[in-house]
Amino acid sequence: MSEIKLQVALDFVDMHRAEAVAKAAVAGGADYIEAGTPLIKSEGLDAVRRLRELFPGKTIVADMKTMDAGKIETESAAKAGANVITVLGAADESTIRECVEAGRHYGCDVAVDLLGVVDPIAFAISAAKLGIAWLDVHCPIDAQMQGADPLALLKAIRGETDLTLAVAGGINSETAAPAVEAGAEVVIVGGAITKAVDPQRATEEIRKAIDTRQAIASKLFKRTGESDIRAMLEMVRTSNISDGSHRRKCLSGLRQIVPGARAVGQAVTVWTMPGDWAKPVEAIDLASEGEIIVIDACGKPPAVWGELASESAKNKNIAGVIVNGAVRDSGEIAALGFAVFSTHVVSNAGDPKGLGEINVPIEIAGQRICPGDWIVADEDGVMVLPKSLAVEMANRAADVLEAENRIRAEIRDGKTTLAKVVNLLRWEKKGGGPNVG
Repeated sequence: MSEIKLQVALDFVDMHRAEAVAKAAVAGGADYIEAGTPLIKSEGLDAVRRLRELFPGKTIVADMKTMDAGKIETESAAKAGANVITVLGAADESTIRECVEAGRHYGCDVAVDLLGVVDPIAFAISAAKLGIAWLDVHCPIDAQMQGADPLALLKAIRGETDLTLAVAGGINSETAAPAVEAGAEVVIVGGAITKAVDPQRATEEIRKAIDTRQAIASKLFKRTGESDIRAMLEMVRTSNISDGSHRRKCLSGLRQIVPGARAVGQAVTVWTMPGDWAKPVEAIDLASEGEIIVIDACGKPPAVWGELASESAKNKNIAGVIVNGAVRDSGEIAALGFAVFSTHVVSNAGDPKGLGEINVPIEIAGQRICPGDWIVADEDGVMVLPKSLAVEMANRAADVLEAENRIRAEIRDGKTTLAKVVNLLRWEKKGGGPNVG
């Protein structure tokens, strides 16, 4: 290819939303328009027909991800107006060949998506004999959420084949230029355009990054690893974490002492008896800057935390304190602006008897909390992210935030309602209630 192509992946489930972003992306410099797999599954090949109608001079890609019935799926997509269709490399070789033969007959190129291929490098080496147009080097969404590098495989494959390479998965204005340097000739961008508040401007920035080979900083549309998980968690809300983790519940019963205060950090856990504030206070000395002390005091008064403990913790730059039990001196804590969450507020404290333990697994509201687990606390509650799942949960929360930003823009710009933007009536469950017979 003489120039690098920018492809926008319209991974929507509603055609009206896909249309709006497609128009903005084309205005911003997108070369190829992709009817994403979710869009085709939701709207059928009418999505391809509509894109062909809207953009008669553009290359339309139908991301079929064909796994079987190669001839009929390729023929159907081509007749609907697709210039390119995708088949999965994990499909049987006979299916790929059927796609290629049908594509030749109907004037449609075939791209093989390497998603799920056991040995993608070996496949790439032998792929030319299949007659395909290009290879899609695809870092899957679920792998991105776990911090995978979307360019690692691209770099490996570029040295093994002369076929055109397309790259997809987690590409934004920061990674588009490195993707080109790694060997991509088609840069496929999804969320960094489709979830942008201003899709045209987002496309323009990515186009500029591709053309100049210079990365353009992006706050959103990138995924984190363990090294920078804090920055990601500081950007999202507990509601985003819940939505991204299958409606995960917060720790019920815990409320802010200081309105508007929020805390992000890893847990230093404390188990103690109601009113026994020895271990909670001792934990201040053991906690490091940015950590959160999480105290299980059996969910009952007397208080195990107050102003002086808060002053000490703030002096050490501890991020916050969570108390399954009682705190006191709420006015003074509010004046300090220190993030404290508790189930009870009372006047009376207990005595420092020294019962309990520090940095042991505890349980609050039915959820196990271990030392090192990540905690995010804000106006809506306290969310626990087990250390082994924290990276994925943080990335999925960011994905939710980005999607909400786009919906918010559509409500605002269209002066419409949430129900209309997400086509709520269409997606309501049909039929009767649960089977209770």
